[in-house]
Amino acid sequence: MTVRLEIDQDVAWLYLDRPPLNLFDTGLQLDVERALHELGAQSGIRAVVFTGLHGHFSAGGDVKEMATLTGEAVAEYAARISRLTREVAAIPLPVVAAVQGYALGGGCELALAADFRICTPTARFGLPETPLGLIPGAGGTQRLPRLIGSSRAKDIVFSGRQVDAEEAARIGLADQVVPTADLRTAVMRWVSRYTAHPAPALAAAKQAIDASSEGPLAQGLDLEHDLFAPLLAAGERTRHFNSFQKVHAQAPA
Repeated sequence: MTVRLEIDQDVAWLYLDRPPLNLFDTGLQLDVERALHELGAQSGIRAVVFTGLHGHFSAGGDVKEMATLTGEAVAEYAARISRLTREVAAIPLPVVAAVQGYALGGGCELALAADFRICTPTARFGLPETPLGLIPGAGGTQRLPRLIGSSRAKDIVFSGRQVDAEEAARIGLADQVVPTADLRTAVMRWVSRYTAHPAPALAAAKQAIDASSEGPLAQGLDLEHDLFAPLLAAGERTRHFNSFQKVHAQAPA
C-alpha cells in the first residue's frame, strides 16, 4: 500500500508513501481512493489531513507511466485523477494539506482540493503541465484561480514555474508556513479550532461556501437557506445555544 491511514484523536492523517517523490501513478491513485472509502467507514473523525512522507507531499503524476497510456487508458487515467480530487474536496469535514517539499502537478491539485494548506519552508507548489503540452487535469485550472485570482493563476499555469513557501503564503496559496519540525503540531492546533463544533453545521457551512464559487449569487443564497433551515430546526442546536447564552450571561457589561 502506498497510502497509510492513521487516526490521532479525532483527526485522520493520510500519508502518501511512494518514495522518493510520492508520484501519482495508478497504484497511488487507487490507494488514495481505498483510503477515502476506509475513512468513510470510520466514526468520530472530525478533520482530515493529507501529507507526504520522504520529505515531499507529491511531485505529481508519474510521467513514465503517463507516456505509455493510449486509447481507453488515457480516458480512464484522466477520469480517475479528476474524480479523486473531487472526492477529497467533497469530504464533509475540515481538510488540511500539510505540505513539505514538492507539491507539483497532481500533488498540487490534491493540496488545492483541501480547505487549508499549511506548509514548511521547503514547500514548492507548481503546475508544470503546460510546458509539457498538457494542462492541469485534476482541478488546477479551476481551484487555483478561485484561490489566488485569475492573473496569478494564469502566470503559474502558463509558465509552469514553482512557487516557494514565502510566495505561496503571500498570494494566499498557503495559509501558514511553519518550521518543518513543527508541522504536525501546527496542523493539529489549526484543526482544533473546528473539531469541537457540531459536525452537521461544519459540513453545511463547507458545502455552502464551496458552492458560492460555482454558480450565481442567488443560487448560492438559495442553497445557504436550504442548509440553514434544517440545522435551525435540529434538536442538537439547543445544547449549543444554552452554552452560548451562559457564556454571554457571564460576560462583563
